[in-house]
Amino acid sequence: MAFGAQEAIWEDFTGDVQQAQGRIARAIAAYQPLTLFCRAEERGLAEQLCGSHNITFVSTELDDIWMRDIGANFVVDGEGGLGAVDFNFNGWGNKQRHARDARLARQMADAAGARYLRSELVGEGGGIEVDGHGTGIMTQSSWINGNRNPGWSQAEVEEELKACLGLRKIIWLPGIKGRDITDAHVDFYARFVRPGVVVANLDNDPDSYDHSVTLEHLEILRAASDADGRKLQVHTLSPPMNPRQNRFSRGNPEFAAGYINYFVINGAVISPQFGDRQADAKAHSLLASLYPGRQVIQLDIDAIAAGGGGIHCVTHQQPGL
Repeated sequence: MAFGAQEAIWEDFTGDVQQAQGRIARAIAAYQPLTLFCRAEERGLAEQLCGSHNITFVSTELDDIWMRDIGANFVVDGEGGLGAVDFNFNGWGNKQRHARDARLARQMADAAGARYLRSELVGEGGGIEVDGHGTGIMTQSSWINGNRNPGWSQAEVEEELKACLGLRKIIWLPGIKGRDITDAHVDFYARFVRPGVVVANLDNDPDSYDHSVTLEHLEILRAASDADGRKLQVHTLSPPMNPRQNRFSRGNPEFAAGYINYFVINGAVISPQFGDRQADAKAHSLLASLYPGRQVIQLDIDAIAAGGGGIHCVTHQQPGL
């Protein structure tokens, strides 16, 4: 995780974001080790909010909290060696300051003792969803985009992604450009549960721009097969229709009220809850059925959702080798 919220970006939500990160960090550290990057001058605050049990703190300079996008994407080679791919974070197409965050992938590689691998592409971890067996799901809107990879064709992008991530097949979803800062990252649309099984976001609000987007994605996923030829089994997970109203959500078009942005760890699934009792319960039930043997933990992360992201967005996984 990256404990990097600052008032220049988050304004009066900053403290609330830090507290939400603390809840996530404590939930993760209860099950497995966690590495947390933070500014040296905020180490004490980070320890106070996140605890110190099972957490390794690494001091560095940061711009923001979005570890999924700014961090290295870990890969494992055929001999079990750990690599860390840097996709040259550019602030989602130069939409936000990012000079410090752009250096984090290399720092993560060094901290993990991984071989540093730099891609020719510009992109983010939130734009990558893989099954660990050669199949990936990506959105065209975030990868085939002139604000990141001008002049690159889809075929060229696909070839580089396959080479960097060890993929044999990529299922492309259209996404949608310009409606959010990420240009529609896949981690708010489709997630692998395991090879051959996918959870897809289905927005049931006909007034939402995502309604038609998610319907199209669902049609593509239901017709798709993975790299081994298996037809995908697709489950749907819908956002809450009645999320709690507070200073984070009220009148905020960026508020990311989606359960699909959950994070799987050893022994648990960390998921948001939004105060819609029926929708929260339905999400909990589905995740529990899809991840037997893991406890589903639902957390209030409204402050983070106010900035357009979720639990998956502020975390990243490292293989245990």
